Amino acid sequence: MRIVLQRVVSSSVKVDGELIGSIDHGLLLLVGIESSDTAEDIEAAADKVPNLRLFADSEGQMNLSLLDVGGSALVVSQFTLLGDIRKGRRPSFTGAAPPEIAAPMVADFADTLRRAGIHTETGLFGARMEVELVNDGPVTLVVDVREGRVSS
Repeated sequence: MRIVLQRVVSSSVKVDGELIGSIDHGLLLLVGIESSDTAEDIEAAADKVPNLRLFADSEGQMNLSLLDVGGSALVVSQFTLLGDIRKGRRPSFTGAAPPEIAAPMVADFADTLRRAGIHTETGLFGARMEVELVNDGPVTLVVDVREGRVSS
């Protein structure tokens, strides 16, 4: 599981010109599910992400988490995060989980964030989406989850 996490002032996603998800202050989470990902990986990511200290405290230091600031999350599936460009000029996506596996896992990730008390919006799995964001900072991290272990 790979997540590109961006701290945002606001973010939204549209499908066919229709707004389907929108947040203010919080995190845009672009999520790619790998074929080897498990429910434990989803749990590990859903535990790590809302607790990362990425928001400024009263002294301007990144000491507060998404939970601390009452921020929201916008979860958008993006299998292209798993593109392998080591050979040739065309990315290979063979490491990405097929849609019938990835879709419920992205939904489970979003639901786990909701159960943690985070207002969570989502994109539409498999759709061509237009994602807008106002990056705050900018702060952008790549989170990799392997067998329940989270790294960046």
